[in-house]
Amino acid sequence: MLCATSRLLAARTATALPAQPRGRGPGARCRRRELHFPGHPELPLGDFLAGRLPRSSVSAGRRAILRRGRMPPAVRGGPAGVELRPRRGRCGPQVTRAVGPDVAAEPTARSPKRPARGSRRFEAAGRWALLALVTLLAFATRFHRLDEPPHICWDETHFGKMGSYYINRTFFFDVHPPLGKFCAFLGSLLVPFAYLTVLELSKSLPAALLTAALLTFDTGCLTLSQYILLDPILMFFIMAAMLSMVKYNSCADRPFSAPWWFWLSLTGINLAGALGVKFVGLFIILQVGWNTISDLWHLFGDLSLSVVTVGKHLTARILCLIVLPLTLYTATYAVHFMVLNKSGPGDGFFSSAFQARLSGNNLHNASIPEHLAYGSVITVKNVRMAMGYLHSHRHLYPEGIGARQQQVTTYLHKDYNNLWIIKKHNTNADPLDPSFPVEFVRHGDIIRLEHKETSRNLHSHYHEAPLTRKHYQVTGYGINGTGDSNDFWRIEVVNRKFGNRIKVLRSRIRLIHLVTGCVLGSSGKVLPKWGWEQLEVTCTPYLKETLNSIWNVEDHINPKLPNISLDVLQPTFPEILLESHMVMIRGNNGLKPKDNEFTSKPWHWPINYQGLRFSGINDTDFRVYLLGNPVVWWLNLLSIALYLLLGSIIAVAMQRGACLPAEVEGLSQVLLQGGGQLLLGWMLHYFPFFLMGRILYFHHYFPAMLFSSMLTGILWDTLLRLCAWSLASSSLARGIYAVGLLSLLLGTAYSFYLFHPLAYGMVGPLAQDPRSPMAGLRWLESWDF
Repeated sequence: MLCATSRLLAARTATALPAQPRGRGPGARCRRRELHFPGHPELPLGDFLAGRLPRSSVSAGRRAILRRGRMPPAVRGGPAGVELRPRRGRCGPQVTRAVGPDVAAEPTARSPKRPARGSRRFEAAGRWALLALVTLLAFATRFHRLDEPPHICWDETHFGKMGSYYINRTFFFDVHPPLGKFCAFLGSLLVPFAYLTVLELSKSLPAALLTAALLTFDTGCLTLSQYILLDPILMFFIMAAMLSMVKYNSCADRPFSAPWWFWLSLTGINLAGALGVKFVGLFIILQVGWNTISDLWHLFGDLSLSVVTVGKHLTARILCLIVLPLTLYTATYAVHFMVLNKSGPGDGFFSSAFQARLSGNNLHNASIPEHLAYGSVITVKNVRMAMGYLHSHRHLYPEGIGARQQQVTTYLHKDYNNLWIIKKHNTNADPLDPSFPVEFVRHGDIIRLEHKETSRNLHSHYHEAPLTRKHYQVTGYGINGTGDSNDFWRIEVVNRKFGNRIKVLRSRIRLIHLVTGCVLGSSGKVLPKWGWEQLEVTCTPYLKETLNSIWNVEDHINPKLPNISLDVLQPTFPEILLESHMVMIRGNNGLKPKDNEFTSKPWHWPINYQGLRFSGINDTDFRVYLLGNPVVWWLNLLSIALYLLLGSIIAVAMQRGACLPAEVEGLSQVLLQGGGQLLLGWMLHYFPFFLMGRILYFHHYFPAMLFSSMLTGILWDTLLRLCAWSLASSSLARGIYAVGLLSLLLGTAYSFYLFHPLAYGMVGPLAQDPRSPMAGLRWLESWDF
């Protein structure tokens, strides 16, 4: 019926106005449709809700169309509101959309008056006042009862301690990049950032206000913002990057202007900040990258732009979105390494060469022989993070655990039991005898390692390892260095040729057992009490090269060799940067849950299936429980499903050339373009977690939750507008829209009132106890607050 009406109106005015081709330049592409309300295309939403309606000056035919709940086929362009656009599909080939001649004959009556300067100033002041109110409410909820509880909660144990390490310049290890430790609480700014982003995407104050309410009254976001954690800082940079990207998109009709450069550069700065806090910041980089590629592709197809201009656009984005973020990201590490120049608890996670640069470490400013020689006393360190030094002690393996011989383990700390003497396999002569010349150990040599404290040789055989099946046991065997052929090992340098010397600290070596052909390595498994809870050492028959089976020589003592300063062997800044990233990636993959800690799965997160205990487990404890506001989270989940359904229908209809009324088409563009960006952000920040092998927690979903909340704001504003548009009565439309919007706002506020004790803390019976005031709010059995 809509198409029939459109065809009728178009036929009546086919000769009245010439068709105008739709522009494809950047100005035309970035021009935004002002959203109006049904029956009054010239009246903005604020005036509509306020009841400021002009008297009707249109023809009787047009009023009849409006009474039947139909919009005129065009509301934009020219004094008569004409927008001509070639269409295809069911409405006929190349049919132009125009208003009737009776309306075109009344340009004076139909042209809205330009608002007075005072009115515009009043409107701008109102917008700033609303932004200030949103920001004030966000800060008020986040800073309320900030001093409670008086004890450390959850990961504050780590991140609070890291602040003291920076003050004392003591080196430490963390699985996340360093920037997050420099920042204070930025969680309160998430609300105004989301408000401004939605406002820019939809040009709708109600949509922005609804988004702000969803985030302000979410107990999960509030809880994260009140503690010394990286998540609010990460979300701050993600939202700042999203806002600045949307802002520079809006400046596309003014390329290379000062605002355009400002927002483009700020996007790059925020990308560096997001990645500098957590590697999850890579997801917002992917979103900005996709937006940039799409933008450049459209510019490349704009034939009105010269190749030089397109090249300038490409260069600007390379400088601001690649070079600038990488420079800032690298600079944070430079500052990090410059400040943390003292030995600390993080030394053992890094290589020996890395440790040599830390003041207070035994390798710092040390002088040792550069190349390994027979007779040297050495320590051998596994290059995999937190595997430690090859170690042995006089304790034997217990009965039933392979051969009852001396234990060989790895140990994270410096110890005399880490010392080994490197000897030739076929002689017991003392290589340190002055009468013997110095003979260097070379790649491919057959050697024997004798434990200095117990005089037993590093040994392996076909007995199974204590913990790892199908691996062979490694022991200490022999008396005063005399053993058997199972003590012989071939030393190989990774990626080197036979005959090359072995450098201290720098050479990465493997030890191949000569009899069994297995490779010496550490499984990383913790031995029971009989093994002093040190790490298991095995000989693996699988010759695949892994970090578990690669070692380097750290300490080196040989009186017959000249010493060199380890400053010569210290790694360069690029090497330090690369090693720190490799260690962080391995650390992330190796994370294990703490005692009494609940992990979760990605499918749990959107449905708010289970929270996370921040503090307290008993009814006498001060308990803080990380759980999203269920009304907000389930509304977000419903909104994603509705968006996929409605967006698919609209996209198919528009692709098929269906004639949509101008108001519906404008709302559809906002929903598809603005909502599409937010849906992409949600997907990028959620679905990659299904592919991760590391341990996962509930708080990993919160960056994605920001995008789903913004999508909810745009979707429900659009749905309410479409619902109001379908009504014939203007007053009824205003009422439906206002009631729907207020219901959503009040519903989120009331649910926050119900669940706020989870965020601010509670003492008393657990929710499982019927006497608890929270018992009636335990809507899911998995909520254990």
